[in-house]
Amino acid sequence: MVEIFDVVLRAGRAGVELALFVLLPVMVVMLSLMRLLEARGVLDWLVHRLAPMLRPAGLTGLGVFAALQINFVSFAAPVATLAMMAQRGTSPRHIAATLAMVMAMSQANVLIPMSTMGLAFGTTLLLSLAGGLLAAATTYHVFGKHLSDQEEAVDETLHHPVAEDAKGVLDVINRAGAEAFKITIGAIPMLVLALVAVAGLRASGIIDLLTSLLAPTMVLLGIDPALILPTLTKFIGGGTAMMGVMDDMLRAGTASVASLNASAGFLVHPLDIPGVAVLISAGKPVAAVWRVAIIGGAVGIGLRTIGHVLLT
Repeated sequence: MVEIFDVVLRAGRAGVELALFVLLPVMVVMLSLMRLLEARGVLDWLVHRLAPMLRPAGLTGLGVFAALQINFVSFAAPVATLAMMAQRGTSPRHIAATLAMVMAMSQANVLIPMSTMGLAFGTTLLLSLAGGLLAAATTYHVFGKHLSDQEEAVDETLHHPVAEDAKGVLDVINRAGAEAFKITIGAIPMLVLALVAVAGLRASGIIDLLTSLLAPTMVLLGIDPALILPTLTKFIGGGTAMMGVMDDMLRAGTASVASLNASAGFLVHPLDIPGVAVLISAGKPVAAVWRVAIIGGAVGIGLRTIGHVLLT
């Protein structure tokens, strides 16, 4: 019993430290920056310029905004945009393309903190954009071509606070800080549970058994067998849980920065059980196209995976 409590306390300490001393500071800065750019109209300007160019890939102006949110805010940020698309009558085909793009891209709440662990931020971001665009295009033109693309005139105005004076700027920063704190505190339970589960799997010998069974095949494919643990954690517990496990492995020396960058393509994205559950909560029109979106998202993740392996 003492050993169990010791594992729980060590996992709890590691999870809280990662959340409060890595995730929180980074998210406060990035969210404040993004919300200020949003309030000053910079993101509106960018969306209006990019939307016509990305329309052939099946993305609307709101879809472009969702791309900015997933890459620079958090994986949950596009939920509000997807809900807005559903409420304003965006076609199922465009919603499917946007959802697939979001599923294939790297989420900021994992990408940015993991860049402090050695993840190549620029490379990951560029491959995220490429994978997201491929996911959207293949979903719109191939996997979702049977979906209706008929829609009435859709209001794509982005409603958000403005920051035209010092008080407005401070209000935006305060709201961004509160949002970052909420994201961080919400991540702690999953981080702690993931680290406790990992410690239990290691102690029971299950991880060693899986590694011994899968290692020969993985070595032939040029894949580091140490990635079995973070991969299982990621698809069951989500990206934040995977980040906690990878941080623990990097500190213990059982994973390297090179393996982190090589595996980022298939580890840093919201296409996992918790991620899909959160994204489809945006509404029935979004939940109705999740199967099609997952296929397109997988194509985009495949491109990112190949890209990371070749560039590492």
